[in-house]
Amino acid sequence: MTRSPGLHRGRWHPTPGVGSPSETRVVSARTPHRTGLNAAHLRAVVVDEGLPTLAREGCRGPGAVRDDRIIRGQRGFTLIELLVVIIVLGLLVGLVGPRLFGRVGQSKQAAARAQIELIGAGLDQYRLDVGSYPTTPQGLDALQRNPGATNWNGPYLKKNVPKDPWGNPYKYRCCPGQHGDYDLWSEGSDGQPGGEGESADITSWDQSAQQ
Repeated sequence: MTRSPGLHRGRWHPTPGVGSPSETRVVSARTPHRTGLNAAHLRAVVVDEGLPTLAREGCRGPGAVRDDRIIRGQRGFTLIELLVVIIVLGLLVGLVGPRLFGRVGQSKQAAARAQIELIGAGLDQYRLDVGSYPTTPQGLDALQRNPGATNWNGPYLKKNVPKDPWGNPYKYRCCPGQHGDYDLWSEGSDGQPGGEGESADITSWDQSAQQ
């Protein structure tokens, strides 16, 4: 049997005048009896030339071995890769998390100072109408409901007296207070006197002047 002129040393070469190179390879791969090559030889040639999967499948015999390159291309993440991703995420949380939490604490302290200023403005308006600040027993509720004072022209706040940003009621002492005409303060996140950072007291008086 004569070997096709399109074959030379295990590789397909286009035969002059017979279609394109790809057409020549596919036709020869599907008709091994015409070329004098066995199926195993054709499989090696087709895989080596990088022909489409359909051509490779057509050349496989009963004992053909699947191309490992296709299997390797479909694998997922390994355990080591997943561990690396988890470690990187943990480092990011460790670096960024404390800063974010610190900003949240600072924003709550700023909100407490703003609320104390707002309540203080209401107390000043109450004093202008009534002639004195609410007493300690009357408390801050006197800004919303008349405690029986003459010339009361409230309410002196648009809404009910707010709680501090940590959900605790503001402390009030009058009259007078230990640090001024009245004392108004929040005990911070821990709800206890004193403290540092987010647990520090937020007061209506200047604490730096007391130190």
